[in-house]
Amino acid sequence: MEEDATIHDLLAILKRRKWSLILPAVAVFLIALVTAVIIPPTYRSSSTILIEDQELSREYVASFVSGFAEQRLQMINQRIMSTARLMEIINRFNLYAGYRKYLSTEEIIDLMRKDTKLETISANVIDSRSGAAKTATIAFSLSYEGKNPEVVQQVASALASVYLEENLKVREQQTTGAYKFLEDEANDLKGQLAAIDAKISVFKSQNVTALPELFPTNLQVLDRIDRDIDMTKAQLGSLKERQSFLQSQLATLPKEGTDKAFLKQLKADLVQLESRFSDHHPDVIKTKTEIAKLEARIKSESAGQAGSSAEDTPDNDAYIALAAQLAGIETEINSANHQLWDLNRKRDLYRRRIDSSPKVDEVYKTLMAERNNTQSKYDDLMKKTLEAKVAQGLEKGQMGERFTLIDPARLPEKPVKPNVPAILLVGLFLGIGSGVGMATLREHLDRSVRSVNELAKATGKPVLAGLPEIVTWEDRQQEKQILKKIFIVLIGLAVIAIVLVHFLVMDLDILWTRFIRRIFA
Repeated sequence: MEEDATIHDLLAILKRRKWSLILPAVAVFLIALVTAVIIPPTYRSSSTILIEDQELSREYVASFVSGFAEQRLQMINQRIMSTARLMEIINRFNLYAGYRKYLSTEEIIDLMRKDTKLETISANVIDSRSGAAKTATIAFSLSYEGKNPEVVQQVASALASVYLEENLKVREQQTTGAYKFLEDEANDLKGQLAAIDAKISVFKSQNVTALPELFPTNLQVLDRIDRDIDMTKAQLGSLKERQSFLQSQLATLPKEGTDKAFLKQLKADLVQLESRFSDHHPDVIKTKTEIAKLEARIKSESAGQAGSSAEDTPDNDAYIALAAQLAGIETEINSANHQLWDLNRKRDLYRRRIDSSPKVDEVYKTLMAERNNTQSKYDDLMKKTLEAKVAQGLEKGQMGERFTLIDPARLPEKPVKPNVPAILLVGLFLGIGSGVGMATLREHLDRSVRSVNELAKATGKPVLAGLPEIVTWEDRQQEKQILKKIFIVLIGLAVIAIVLVHFLVMDLDILWTRFIRRIFA
């Protein structure tokens, strides 16, 4: 074909290659049309589930369900997409019945997972805690695709119900688990606290007098004991001085009284009188009479002083008074000595208490610090346990964050696959392109000379005359045979393409599995 082809040349090419242009275009369009017709329709049914926040403010009731909604949604999706849950739905609605004789359970499950789609719906919201704008998942759409619209709707509804039930189950399990864990930890800390209290009680009973809170009291008592010791020592010194004074005074006084002295004098006078006179002398008789009276009086005064001789018993009033004072002073001295011994003993005792108080204080502070830390942990855990119990009640009453079905699965009226207009449009453009390509290729490969000018250019010599194309009956028959063969080839290619499209509609994994199993069956 010439490089500077005119419009007349293009029209001549279209006239010559009309069948090369028309037949591929028609064949490809027919393939697209048959493909759009034979592909089985696929229906889709979707359910929209809203993620609602808890009714009560989080300032009053904190939720113990961890993680964001997207994370929990993915966790729930993994649970529901498990083999056991999907097989339950497959058996319930008898899905993929035609594939079960060729495919394994795992392959059937994979088909179910491919036909089930989860799409999240996000929006820009304001975080109530930080006040910053962020993107959050507020809802999600759950869809299922299949051949039967009624079954598709039922499966989509069943999947939505499973998601709602699983969300309630997961949230209740998390809150119940949190409450049980916190309660066990609180009971454990309560036992530890009781053990520490028992240890502190035993320690206090063993060191009741050396506890740190008694340290000021012990110092005051020790100071008072020191003052009492000084006062007792001063009192003892004064008593000893008084004792010495009384002892010196008592040594200067005679033990006898006036009557006994006079009795001794009368007896001495009687001895002198008897040496000079007889017993009947009046002076002797008088003296004996006075001695008898005086002895009787002294005997009556000293009656009751049995066990001691009259001579050893003092009867001097002054002497007796001083002796009584001296005995009292000696008694006071003995009492002061005993009191001083008792005060010294107490002072040593309180000094030992004060000396041991720092060590006791260190151990006591350690025990109290352990007790305070445990008490703080226990109080914190009890607060969290109460919050967990309230959160558990919140979840049981379905007042926490929950999934709400706002758009249930409906019966699909139109299939989502195949898209017939798109297939036909693509087939039309592909047909035109294939026709143009076929015509261009044939024209490019054809080296025939079709005009006087082309012959002159090809030979480099002038052409004297030109003869018109002579088409015989045999040529027309041959052309018809060629067109028939081309048409048959195109039809064959179309059929092959239709068959391939029909099989490609099915999953390639299914096709391969069925092929392998048929070979080795």
